[in-house]
Amino acid sequence: MEESSDNIKKKFNWKRISFYTAGTILLLIIVGFLFLNHFVGKSLEVIEGTTELSAITDDVIVVTDDDGVPHIKATNEQDLYTAQGYVQAQRRMLQMELSRRQASGTLSEIIGEGALSNDKYFRALGLRRAAEKSFDLYDDHAKDILQWFANGVNAYIDEAKENGALPFEFSLIGAEPGEWTPLDSLTIGKYMAFDLGGHWERQAFNYYLLKRYSNEKAYELFPTYPEGKMTIIDEDEIDIATSFKDAVIPHSFNGSNNWVVSGEKTASGKPLLADDPHLGLSTPSIWLQMHLETDDMNVSGVIFAGIPGIILGHNDNIAWGVTNVGPDVQQLYIEKRNPDNEHEFLFEGEWEEAEVIKEPIKVKDGKTVNYEVLETRHGPIISEFAKESGEQSVLSLRWTALDATPELQAVIEMNHATNWDEFETALEDFHAPAQSFVFASEDGTIAYKANGKIPIYEKSKHALVPLPGWEAKYEWEDFIPFDELPRVVNPEKGFIATANNKITPDNYPYHISNVWAQPYRYERIHEVLEASDNLTIEDMEDLQMDPTNLRAREFVPYFIDILQEASLTEKEEKAIELMEDWDYTDVVNLAQPLIFDFWFQAIEEILFSDIPDDMMELFSGRQQTADELMRKGNRSIWVDEKDGVEEIVLQSFKDALARIEDDFGTNMNKWKWGDFHQVQFKHPLSSANKYLGYVFNKKPLPVNGSKFTPMAASHNGDGIVNHGASWRFVIDMDDPKTGYHIVGPGQSEHIKSPTYSNQLEDWVNGTYHETSITAFKGKKLTLTNKKE
Repeated sequence: MEESSDNIKKKFNWKRISFYTAGTILLLIIVGFLFLNHFVGKSLEVIEGTTELSAITDDVIVVTDDDGVPHIKATNEQDLYTAQGYVQAQRRMLQMELSRRQASGTLSEIIGEGALSNDKYFRALGLRRAAEKSFDLYDDHAKDILQWFANGVNAYIDEAKENGALPFEFSLIGAEPGEWTPLDSLTIGKYMAFDLGGHWERQAFNYYLLKRYSNEKAYELFPTYPEGKMTIIDEDEIDIATSFKDAVIPHSFNGSNNWVVSGEKTASGKPLLADDPHLGLSTPSIWLQMHLETDDMNVSGVIFAGIPGIILGHNDNIAWGVTNVGPDVQQLYIEKRNPDNEHEFLFEGEWEEAEVIKEPIKVKDGKTVNYEVLETRHGPIISEFAKESGEQSVLSLRWTALDATPELQAVIEMNHATNWDEFETALEDFHAPAQSFVFASEDGTIAYKANGKIPIYEKSKHALVPLPGWEAKYEWEDFIPFDELPRVVNPEKGFIATANNKITPDNYPYHISNVWAQPYRYERIHEVLEASDNLTIEDMEDLQMDPTNLRAREFVPYFIDILQEASLTEKEEKAIELMEDWDYTDVVNLAQPLIFDFWFQAIEEILFSDIPDDMMELFSGRQQTADELMRKGNRSIWVDEKDGVEEIVLQSFKDALARIEDDFGTNMNKWKWGDFHQVQFKHPLSSANKYLGYVFNKKPLPVNGSKFTPMAASHNGDGIVNHGASWRFVIDMDDPKTGYHIVGPGQSEHIKSPTYSNQLEDWVNGTYHETSITAFKGKKLTLTNKKE
């Protein structure tokens, strides 16, 4: 039977309606995409054309090269630093806002209750209070620079608000930036001292050990430096001019590599310098590379977003880099509280009243928390963050970075220095964090100084545990004199290298630290530099990317020798054969680094199985402690109680192989370090929502290296590398105007910027970009105070 004409018409109409509906939906999707694209794109940094900036007095030229490096040229200092503030805000406003809030303890205002414990911790520490004290210490010139910089940031904020062009992430979190002040810049500077200068957590952990275990057993976990291992300064090189629960725990050994080589050992006949600070890896980078130029200064390098000047880099005449000294600059004190007055604490037989500081914390979509901080003569009470160590004790923190310190003055003087004497003079104002500076100049000088405000301890053991706060004999009385800090100039061996390892030999008269990074990175760097007298820029780059693991070189033969007498399965025998064939490089396509990494993780799990997880968070440097215990073997109580070194090595080996099989399959031929060890540079907002992770995070990439190689790439336990070379820099002083850099993952925080992640693969592969302070080209932006 034929369909009626009405039915045919109905079907035709429905098809037409469906077609129109689909077309409408498609059109809405396209319009929505275009709107979203436009909305997101409105905040993209402007890098060419002309922009009015009323805060400047004369035109400023900003040339952004293909790598996203802004080259800022101004006729005077005021305009230079104002433009620097404006340009930084263009590229990193979200990062700057989150940084100042993190350090000030005000994240809860925009994030909510989830940030409350973080805010309490930083309110207790008082980084912003320390910044306020520091501001009063600065001279008028430095204060002007801070204000000029703030004026530039505020010019961007006002412009972006007026044009509806704030970074779209502010809409995601329902906030917008307020006025930028000089205190914001100084507070971010104090946060970097926090990230690089801590060890109170280890003191709290040692205190826990002494309360829980016998002294003999506790002392075995106290930090020591391996006997016979190299120090940065040899005995004949000493150069002294006069002769917890909610705590934010910095990464252990937030360190770096740096070295400088005399022209006697280089192909060019001039010094070479290399620096790669190891910090957290994220999007955007912790660093922003910039070039600043006026008639009397031409300096290039990197700076933390939110701070004026250049903290690491070079100018026309000199270059410098840093690693973390890691000195004992934080001291916990046990306080005796007056049972009749909770605000009073005992000192030399008398009750002293602590300062009560009101720190109300605003919470988004919640009530303001009336938080109070108590500060004794030593500093803020932080017991609530010390886990078990603070449960029955009142612990306060003395820390050099909480003093008034003028680091920005040092940075400005460093930027203008032309030789070692001027540079070292500038360092007198660089107090916290204490840093190991290496220096090179075109006149051929190479130098090193462990610089900063380092307290003098009568006995080094005092820095290992909390001290009685009621006795004057335990007070910090003085600091190592500036002219007596560890220092080397033009050593006979022709190079100086540092990798957070022990600095001074036993004949140095002052205590620096009890906790040093393991010497593996330093020994490998020393090995390479010592072996050649014809070193080049390319050699420096190769050494920064070197995946040689000296920890494996030491322990693998030792472990294999132990297993010679063990009864092994065929699979385990094959794994041993693999390890015997290893060249001790942590390379992505090899199985051996995967086995070794899992093996030592299993060893630590066995050794420290009695220690609660929350206390393990305070156990900084535990890998070095594990190494020392395994070196001692059955002479160690911790090893002996776990049935001896032979049983630990065998059981950990079996555990490691079983875990690898679970994660990567039973075919050992397919095991690869790079399937586990990968870098991603995660964006901070990606942790809030997995879908934001798809937007902001790039795909993880397999990467060479490990925590123990010069090519530093430390993973977080599940293989994702979250700590390593935040910036790589090399320079030949034969041409001091040109440096070679990697800033992973890129210069911009904007996802539509071509420099958002353009250096991600460069970071993995070691592909450096060249930056000149005299010959550069790119897109030109003119900042003018004249209305068009």
